[in-house]
Amino acid sequence: MEQRTAPEGILCAKTHEWVLEENDLCICGLTDYAVEQLGDVVFVELPEIGSSFSKDEVFATIESVKAASEIYAPVAGEIVEVNEDLLASPEIVNEDNWEKGWLVKIKPSNFSEDSASLMEYDDYKEEIV
Repeated sequence: MEQRTAPEGILCAKTHEWVLEENDLCICGLTDYAVEQLGDVVFVELPEIGSSFSKDEVFATIESVKAASEIYAPVAGEIVEVNEDLLASPEIVNEDNWEKGWLVKIKPSNFSEDSASLMEYDDYKEEIV
């Protein structure tokens, strides 16, 4: 996987999801560390648009040649968009986990409270070492 720099403003959960607040929405995906640990992604199951999740609730699953993993909501809210490209080409997550490989967009119900337990990317990198 080509190493790409995390976008400015990314926050990460200890469970290896990232979130970026943008125009009152939160874009969510998997960190480069998670993608590296998974290996080649072969399947992604994303939630229905309009479904709501609590923070830390399982909202998606991802399968690789190595393992299947649950993906946890880094913030509570309603799913307003899913990355349809991943359904046909899940390997996009391996190729570009930050930009093209995002998973969902969430309309957060309480971003300021939920984000308090998230880490800036540099702190996350130190935590996983």
